[in-house]
Parts: sequence; structure tokens; C-alpha cells
Amino acid sequence: MRKTCRPSRFVADVMKRVPPSGIRRYFDLASEVDDVISLGVGEPDFVTPWHIREACIHSLECGETSYTSNYGLIELREEISRFFSDKFSTCYDPKSEILVTSGVSEALDLAIRAITNPGDEIIVPQPSYVAYIPSVMFAGGVAVPVDTCLENEFKLNAEDLEAVITNKTKALILNYPNNPTGATMGKKDMEAIADVAAEHDIMVISDEVYDCLTYHGKHTCFASLDGMRDRTILLNGFSKAYAMTGFRMAYALAPREVISSMMLIHQYSMLCAPIIAQIGAIEALRNGTHEMEKMVRDYDRRRHLIVGGLNKIGLDCFEPRGAFYAFPSVQHTGLTSEEFAEKLLFEQKVVTIPGTVFGKAGDGFLRCSYATSREEIEKALARIEAFVDGL
Repeated sequence: MRKTCRPSRFVADVMKRVPPSGIRRYFDLASEVDDVISLGVGEPDFVTPWHIREACIHSLECGETSYTSNYGLIELREEISRFFSDKFSTCYDPKSEILVTSGVSEALDLAIRAITNPGDEIIVPQPSYVAYIPSVMFAGGVAVPVDTCLENEFKLNAEDLEAVITNKTKALILNYPNNPTGATMGKKDMEAIADVAAEHDIMVISDEVYDCLTYHGKHTCFASLDGMRDRTILLNGFSKAYAMTGFRMAYALAPREVISSMMLIHQYSMLCAPIIAQIGAIEALRNGTHEMEKMVRDYDRRRHLIVGGLNKIGLDCFEPRGAFYAFPSVQHTGLTSEEFAEKLLFEQKVVTIPGTVFGKAGDGFLRCSYATSREEIEKALARIEAFVDGL
């Protein structure tokens, strides 16, 4: 008789240490409740603009259904290069310094795996997007959190960054405008981080997928700072700005040596991003600015609505200046983030995400997405007010 198999024995040790996404847990809880209003989804409620969809439909009618270069369509890489040159005066060679990926999540995974040796330390400012630390762990690296705080509007402080750097530090992950806080960092703030990165010779992975959703001043592209282009892996995509989440379309910009290494992993795991999505991305870059700006103006109106409403209820909320998230404090209620979110869901049927999902620095806060209609936001605010009044 053959020995009995115990499948769990074959699961890699790292998989036993990585927790499932805390965001997904609240989606699952919400599926059990009727008449739910969701402020939990980080996804635009807009439909992808018609001219982008039409370009994709036309490509299908023309039979454009083949593989592309591992790097992506050269036409798309040229448009991305032109976009960054025009907007940030930062030039990338479309042939060797741009890689088209299936979403920013893939670009992040490729970037971390391409530069990380076992034991290398990657600094992750928190609160942070839920994928950052697991991605470091999957690559065999060590994620080193550094807290940001409300008193500093959740900006990364250069002194706090320097305090966690060791001789094992390989890179820093930056994400501004930030998910989950909505925080932004101006050029002066970024210059201070750039000085630390240069002094300690560390790489910066800058996730700028929300760059177009900046409501005050101009977005500072980290790679555009003096001396930072060659030590930055810049990640961006089309999901947020052009409402193209299901297209899974993004890209990475970096020096040739880094991009070629990322491409090797991409080549063996993904091969290439879908050609139809790439054609849609070309159309977005060429003709999508007007529709994108309309969506951003509407997000801005929603931003004022939700922040004003939360403050009126008594959930203190600093002004998010980017992305589409509000990050109110629930500390004065006496409930933890998790208790507040769960009670709010089951008693008033409103989905929010507890700040602790994004790291210990998020304790006492909630992430509320305003990527939903103003009508839904108004209904959610009324329910939140009723919940708080009943505490």
C-alpha cells in the first residue's frame, strides 16, 4: 500500500506566512449582506470611454489577436515615452527602457523580483497598499515598514526613512498619491527622499498609478528629480486614470539593465500583455485626456462631498489631495478599526476597509473610496451618521 499524501507538506514555507488580502475579506463579508453600499472598492465606477472600447472592437474586427513583443507593442511604448517626455521632461528609450505589463501588480512583482536577492531589505512606508509586503516576501526579501502619520499628512519623513536603512537595504517603495490615505508629496518633500536614496545608494520603486488624480498643484514624478532617473523603477498604468481596470494594462520605466531583467521574468511567466488591451492603451494616450480630465473633476467633487460629510459626522478626516480615498479617524468612538468596519457593515450595510489592513500605522482609521457615485456617497454618509449616533 502506498503512503498517504499530505498535500500541505509541499506548500512553500513563505506561503504559510503570507496572510490573505484583508480587503478581500470585507468583500466576502459584504456578499452576505443585501442592500450594501460599498466604499471599499478601489475601482472607478465609470465605464471605459467609448473611443477606447471602439478601438479595441475595431482591432478585433481587423483580426489583431496575435502575441506581441515581450516588451509590448512598439507603438504603445513610443506613446508612453512621448507622454513622459511631454509631461515630466523625462525621456525613456521605447526600445529598451519601457516594459508593458498586465497591470501595475505585475509590474510591481517584476520590479521586486528583478532586484531582490534573498535577505535584501525593501522599505515599505505604511499605511501601504496590501500587495507591497507580500510581493517582497515572495521574492525572498525582507519588508521593513516605516510609519507615516496623520500629523505629517501621511507623507514619508526623510529622517524616519534614514532611521530604518541598514547595510542590507536594497530599495524603497514609494506610492504617492497614496493608497489608502490619499496623501500626496510635493517636490520639496520628494527632494528630501531623493537625497537619502542617493546618499545610501538605494533603488526606488515609485508606484505612480494615481498620478493623474492629483487635486492640488502638480504631481511630482520621482524619476524626474535630479539624479533619480537611473535609480528609479517607475510604475504606472491605465486602470485609474482611464477607467480601464479590467484591461489589466500598465508599464514600467527604468534603466535598460533593470528593464531587461524584468522582461526575462515577464517573458517566462506572462509572455506579453494582451494585444487588444495594448491597442486600447494607445488610444487612451493619444485621445483620452479630455475624458480623463472629466472623470478627475467628478472625483474632486466627490472628494469634497465625502470629506465634508465625514468631518460633519465627527469622524475627523484630513484632506486627501490625490487618488480617490478618504482616510477618516474612528479613534474617538472607542472602537478599533476592525470593530467599526464590521459593525457598520452589519448594522448599516456600508462597506469600508479598516486601516489596519494597510499596516499597523493604519490603526484607528478607515479607508473610504469615493470612486462611486455622489448619490451612493450621500446614502453612505447618512447611514454612517446613523451608526455613529447610535454608538
